[in-house]
Amino acid sequence: MLVPILMSLYFSFTDYDVITSANFVGLDNYISLFQDDQFITALLNTLWYCVLTVPAGVVLALLLAVLFNRQVPGIGVFRTLTFIPVITSMVAVSLVWSMLYEDNGGLLNTLLGYLNLPPVHWLTDTNMAMISVAVMSVWKGLGYNMTIFLAGLQGVPHDLYEAATIDGANSVQKFFKITVPMIGPTTYFVTLMSLISSLQVFDQVYIMTNGGPVNATKTVAMYLYQYGFQFYKMGYACAAAYVLFLLVFIVSLIQNRSSKSWAESTI
Repeated sequence: MLVPILMSLYFSFTDYDVITSANFVGLDNYISLFQDDQFITALLNTLWYCVLTVPAGVVLALLLAVLFNRQVPGIGVFRTLTFIPVITSMVAVSLVWSMLYEDNGGLLNTLLGYLNLPPVHWLTDTNMAMISVAVMSVWKGLGYNMTIFLAGLQGVPHDLYEAATIDGANSVQKFFKITVPMIGPTTYFVTLMSLISSLQVFDQVYIMTNGGPVNATKTVAMYLYQYGFQFYKMGYACAAAYVLFLLVFIVSLIQNRSSKSWAESTI
């Protein structure tokens, strides 16, 4: 594990292109990255994808977990159905959603036609493409986040809710005054994992849009893949990979420290 990490770090300071020997170029790759408009676009697209997916994924999963956190007949079936997309191949899910998003003959545009509404270019419009990919990603990851939240919810003492009921609190008040504070660590964990996953998004973008239209969905992971495995500029791609790693590391560090501060403030 350590050897590939160190080798890739070394290659990020070289002009390694698979064919010729690697020559040390210092920080040239890193400087070139931030002078490349396409990389800046990919970085902004990645951040935009995070904005679209992380809040929606966390909030919807929490609401779904609250809905499913009750002992009623058949609730296990609904939990299982919600989790099925998580264990389904990303390739298969991306292909199915691509068909749903088809401009001509896709299910969504067919339904819009029945309502006498104009078709939407879900994956071919620069304004809609990233949103469409994000919707699919949130749907696929909803079951995983919901399961984590369920575990957190089931650890909340029921006595707290009973005491709040006696004090006259309604369901909304109990949710914000008891549930949300008590599952704070769980929320931070889900948010952190979702954010790290979103920063590394690749599969669905590669399959559904291939970074298009006009680089509207090109992410940092997509960018480094193209330079590494299509243009064979491995040194440059390694530099892009370490920029992505640094971004994930900084986010994780901030999230971890803020989580500790929040936990201490609630004790």
